[in-house]
Amino acid sequence: MTGDGFDPVAFLERAVPVASNEDVGAMRDLLVETLDANGADPIVDDAGNTIASKGTSDPDTHLVLNTHIDTVSPHVPYSREDGVIHGRGSCDAKGPLAALLAAFFAADPAPDARVTLAITPDEELLSTGAAALDVDGDLYIVGEPTGLDVCTAAKGRFEGTVTLGGVAAHAAEPDSGANAIDALAPVLDALREFDDDRESHPDLGDATLTPTMVDGGENSNQVPAECRLVVDRRSVPPETADGFRSELVSTLQSVVPAGVGVDFELTERPTPFLEAFATDPDHQLVTTLSQASRDAGGRGDVRPFTAATEASYFSPAPVVVFGPGVLADDEGAVAHAEREYVRTDDVRTAAEALEDAVARLVE
Repeated sequence: MTGDGFDPVAFLERAVPVASNEDVGAMRDLLVETLDANGADPIVDDAGNTIASKGTSDPDTHLVLNTHIDTVSPHVPYSREDGVIHGRGSCDAKGPLAALLAAFFAADPAPDARVTLAITPDEELLSTGAAALDVDGDLYIVGEPTGLDVCTAAKGRFEGTVTLGGVAAHAAEPDSGANAIDALAPVLDALREFDDDRESHPDLGDATLTPTMVDGGENSNQVPAECRLVVDRRSVPPETADGFRSELVSTLQSVVPAGVGVDFELTERPTPFLEAFATDPDHQLVTTLSQASRDAGGRGDVRPFTAATEASYFSPAPVVVFGPGVLADDEGAVAHAEREYVRTDDVRTAAEALEDAVARLVE
């Protein structure tokens, strides 16, 4: 239990049973109720973000605490045994939310500082909340399951479709057309070689480019006039979505055979893609939270995060990802899996570390 009486584990026991995979309304109601009960004055904006702040409206230092309340489907019921809470959202990301709430309630900002809790509703799908979030922070801590490590960087994720356009013809006379499927061969070779001359990122390693879905052709006895290939891009700084698209189009246009057109379009979505980000590991935000994690009993290691995250929306401001729970353990997947869980000791450790770090940063 934190010094002001808020118990993050008790909150988590209430939060995990609340299904928030298809509709976050009930979970948002619980969050607003909890904020009200602990003396905060939350608002819910037009995008469904829940926001509460402490401190001056004109700060020299504005620290933003962020995570999300939505979960992936299907909902997994709550259970608890031997200091472990099971259920959907236990680690991704209601466990981190519980720890962030403890830190927010305990915070007592200096006269020139401000702390904002900003909780988004749509992280697992399109990030419509984070894209619309109107907070101007100087520092950001994003709650995700990191095993109490401080994560300073993450790869971005882009997706798009390569379209190859040929000329239909009878399969008995293949040379009278231009086979779009046959053009896949040089395209796939080019995808494999796309990053060969690119330097690895010092924290995130190599970018990846992976073909994931393919379809084409209309009849089994016809030279296909069109073929579509979906690709998944995991980017590293400084690559942007627009820069990736431009470079990929140029590369593929140089390898397809004559008579076949090629185009690439990023998948349409109402919000920007989650791009790669990286915060200086020597920044005060990183060193302060890392030391606080170690002091509370965590490892406090500094490393990259292995999944895309809304933290990218807050970069280039200094941003880190931190929280109890893990994406995967020695037995396999934890977050987004039927066996999702978080250890209650880790939730309390995360809360203690965050309280300490927030105090050092803004008090």
